Amino acid sequence: MKKTPLYEAHLRLGGRMVDFAGYLLPLQYTSIVEEHLAVRRAAGVFDVSHMGEFLVRGEEALAFLQWATVNDAGKLKVGRAQYSMLPNERGGVVDDIYLYRLGEEEYLMVVNAANIAKDLAHLQALAKGFRVELEDASERTALLALQGPKAASLLQGLTNLDLSQKRKNDVFPARVAGRPARLARTGYTGEDGFELFLAPEDAEPVFLALVEAGAKPAGLGARDSLRLEAGFPLYGHELTEETNPLCTPWAWVVKKEKAFLGKEAMLTRACRERLVGLVLEGGIPGRATGCSPGAAPWAG
Repeated sequence: MKKTPLYEAHLRLGGRMVDFAGYLLPLQYTSIVEEHLAVRRAAGVFDVSHMGEFLVRGEEALAFLQWATVNDAGKLKVGRAQYSMLPNERGGVVDDIYLYRLGEEEYLMVVNAANIAKDLAHLQALAKGFRVELEDASERTALLALQGPKAASLLQGLTNLDLSQKRKNDVFPARVAGRPARLARTGYTGEDGFELFLAPEDAEPVFLALVEAGAKPAGLGARDSLRLEAGFPLYGHELTEETNPLCTPWAWVVKKEKAFLGKEAMLTRACRERLVGLVLEGGIPGRATGCSPGAAPWAG
């Protein structure tokens, strides 16, 4: 069982620890509803250090990513990010990802924790035809997610940059609470917010600084309820190896004008099932009613 750099901090803050994707992570600290509402009304901070991070470098990094992902990585300028998916040969989904362009020939790909080994093997196999270098940086990367309408104002007091000039999906270097970080104006709650990529030894000081500044610690339970309320998919639930993205509300991410792995299969497969969004009446919170084999009913 793995522990993130924040394990001891979670225990001190009263986190109820559970196993997720081989990591001990807090399901909640107080209540899922309380943490959910804190993110919707103010700001909450999540430990998402269990997520996987791959660096993609080389003169053919872009060509490789164009083939390996369904979105158009060619539209990414340095310092920008996009949501995307890794397709398989059958037109299904290996994983959904976030892709960040760090330099002219360098990208960062964030993948789901349960899929790190699978995704890395998949990408390594695809990379054999390209002049590209893949590096698994997961173990040396800690990741925090500060989310909520007050996230920017809270973070502004701890950083050296003017965050008002940063747009959604921007990624940039900064210092937070005196520690070096890479910030991205991204997240998976439907709220404004930032994700903070840190060295493992800097994770706890920055996490505690955010909590002291007013961010409420939030766990996996609220992370799942927030993404579900916002209509964001969780791999292993709404997305699987058999899911055709064109039969889901996230068909927009598939750029049909470019070539990618499994494109023909994806375009020619009939939609025998379609995923649709539901709006619940009466203030009843939506929660998952079942899980795919091996999946857990919270996000990550």
